[in-house]
Amino acid sequence: MLIDEQPRTRWPDTSAFRNRRPDLRLGNRRHQVDPASATQGRIALQHTVRTATAEYTLLLNAPEWLGRRGVGEALRDSVAELRAIDLTYGPNRPESLVSKLRREEISPESYPPLADLVDRCAAMRAATDGWFDAWAVPGGFDPGGLLGGWAVERAAARLRAAGVHDYAVLTGADLVVRGRAPHGGPWRVAVHHPTAPDHAPLVLEMTDGAVGTSGVTGRQGHVVDPHTGEPATQLAAATVVGPDLAVADAYATALYAAGPTGLAWFRGNSDYRALFAHRH
Repeated sequence: MLIDEQPRTRWPDTSAFRNRRPDLRLGNRRHQVDPASATQGRIALQHTVRTATAEYTLLLNAPEWLGRRGVGEALRDSVAELRAIDLTYGPNRPESLVSKLRREEISPESYPPLADLVDRCAAMRAATDGWFDAWAVPGGFDPGGLLGGWAVERAAARLRAAGVHDYAVLTGADLVVRGRAPHGGPWRVAVHHPTAPDHAPLVLEMTDGAVGTSGVTGRQGHVVDPHTGEPATQLAAATVVGPDLAVADAYATALYAAGPTGLAWFRGNSDYRALFAHRH
């Protein structure tokens, strides 16, 4: 097992909030915003939405000047983005843009967001020495290894555009956070050991960053070794932290497939760190 306790996401060492319970627990639903916990001048709100492929939880710590109506509109806009991505880019939907791209009915340049998605997959293939390869999946191009993180980042961008700059958006064992939690301190994120839930969690205090995880869904063979086409078997789980969830997700998927070889990607000046890389 690898544990790196100094990932390069930005969170302050704020002693005044060290004794608080975690605000978020990755991999389960034991996170909850108490509206009464919001500091003066803030509105705390939590909402969970399920699309056809995933469940998302959004926790907002919004400025009071937005008003309840403004906060509700920001939330609806963000949720609409998540639903639209599920419908428009889901590789399992025959009429999605990804499926049409596979059938060569369209080119990536036909839709700027699709071009961005393809470019990100190509960049991560290069960054991981081919261990993340959206083109080496049975059936053709499949961006699933970073699609969820990409969706969360786009939904988060909608929140910021609406004036909400303090939030957390989670899906499964992945999350992105920004700003402060409703209690006024950094978001306290409990990252549980991926295969030993009885171990004490590693608690991160985060104000800007993402956590991406691969291998804890319980699905066997969900990550394929792109070099052999066989299910990856070296690791039981991999967790990566860094600034962007789509990138962290892709790194976690690639690390899960590559095993210890992939740890080389996080040395030097990388903004991303492997938090867990646990063998079977």
